[in-house]
Amino acid sequence: MSPDFGKVREIPELWRVLLRRVDVLKRPLVSHGEVYVCLVAAAVFKTVVRSVKRFAGGFDSHPLPPWTMSVRQRHCRLSHVVLMMGRMKRHFGDDLVVAVKRAGNPVVVGLDPRWESLPSSFVRKSNDDLETKALAYQQFCQEVVDVVAPLVPAVKPQAAFFEECGPAGMNALANVIAYARQRNLLVIFDGKRNDIGSTAEAYARGILGRDGQSGWEADAVTVSPYLGADSLQPFIEVAEQRGGGIFVLVKTSNPGSHMLQDQRLTDGPLYRQVGEYVESCSQQTRGELGYGIVGAVVGATYPKQLTELRAAMPHSWFLVPGFGSQGGTAQNVAPAFDTSGLGAVVNNSRGILFAYRRPEYSELYGENRWQDAVEAATREMIAQLAAETTAGKLTT
Repeated sequence: MSPDFGKVREIPELWRVLLRRVDVLKRPLVSHGEVYVCLVAAAVFKTVVRSVKRFAGGFDSHPLPPWTMSVRQRHCRLSHVVLMMGRMKRHFGDDLVVAVKRAGNPVVVGLDPRWESLPSSFVRKSNDDLETKALAYQQFCQEVVDVVAPLVPAVKPQAAFFEECGPAGMNALANVIAYARQRNLLVIFDGKRNDIGSTAEAYARGILGRDGQSGWEADAVTVSPYLGADSLQPFIEVAEQRGGGIFVLVKTSNPGSHMLQDQRLTDGPLYRQVGEYVESCSQQTRGELGYGIVGAVVGATYPKQLTELRAAMPHSWFLVPGFGSQGGTAQNVAPAFDTSGLGAVVNNSRGILFAYRRPEYSELYGENRWQDAVEAATREMIAQLAAETTAGKLTT
C-alpha cells in the first residue's frame, strides 16, 4: 500500500493534539483513569518524537520546518512519519523504500578501507601498528560519510577490514556505524554471518537493532544460507522484533560463485532454490510499501540471473554488489529494479572510496582533493543508474 501523502497536511494538527493530551499533566490528576490516559499519551508523544527525529532529519521543533527540504524529500520523510505513527514499529523493507525515495537514487556506498589505497595523508599519520591503522580507517570512513550522506540512502561497512585490526578495529567500526546513523543513513553490516541455533541468534541480537537494542546498532546484515533454513530463522525473528533486515547470499558477484550456487538440482539451480526461499520469507514479512525484510545479494556481474531472480522475487529487496571495479555497469543492473525504480540498492566500494586514483579523476582532483573525487564518482554513478535503469523514475 502506498503512503497517503495527503496525510502530510495533518502532521501539525496531530502534534498539537498530542501536546494538548500531554498538557493535562500540568494540573493535579483526579482519577486513576486520568493517570492512565496521561501515561499512554506521554508514551505515544515520546514515540512520535523519536520517529520524527529518525525519519524527518532530526528536527526537534513542531511543526516541521518545511523550508529546509525539497517537496519530494518532505513528502517522503513526513509520509513515513505518518506510517510510523500508525504502526509505531520500524520495518526495514519500508525504511529502505523511504530512504531510497528521499535520496532519489539506490546507491549504497561500501565502506571498505584498504590500507594500501588510502590517501597518503592518512598513512603518514600512522606507523602501521593495528591501533593507529584502525584510527586511520575510522577517520577516512567518517570523512567519506560526510561527503555521501546528503547524496545516498545507505552505507555498507565491510567488517573484515576493521576486524583485521583487532579490538581497535572493532571499536573503529562501531564509531563509523554510529557516525553514519547520526547522518541519517541506513547501515548495512556486511559480515556474511551465520551459524545454527543460539549462535545464529547471538549474531543477530548483537548486530541488528537501533536505539540500544544491539551492540552494533545496524539496520541490516548480510548472511550466508549454507547452513539451511534453521540458521536463517533466528536472524529473521530478531529482525522482525527490532525493525531490522537481512540480505541472504543468493547469486554473488565473484567468478567462483558458480561452483556451488549454479549446481543443478531437480527443480533448477541452487541459487534459484535459495531465492525462492528468500521470497517466501519476504512475502511473510511484507510491509506497507510492498517489500519484506528478507532480501537477496545478487551480483551485478550476472545480469541474466538478475533478470530471472527479479521475476521470481517480486517482494524481495536486492543488494547488488559488483558495480564498477568488478565490471558491473548500469545496464547490467537494470533488471534488478521494479517498474517504479525500487527493489534494489546497488553497492559501489572501491570505485567511490578511491576515485582519486581513477584516471578520469586523478588529474582533475588529485590526492589532496580525494573527497571531491568521492563526490564526483558518487554523482556519476547516480546519473548512470538514472539514465540506464528505472531508478531514473525516483527523481520524477
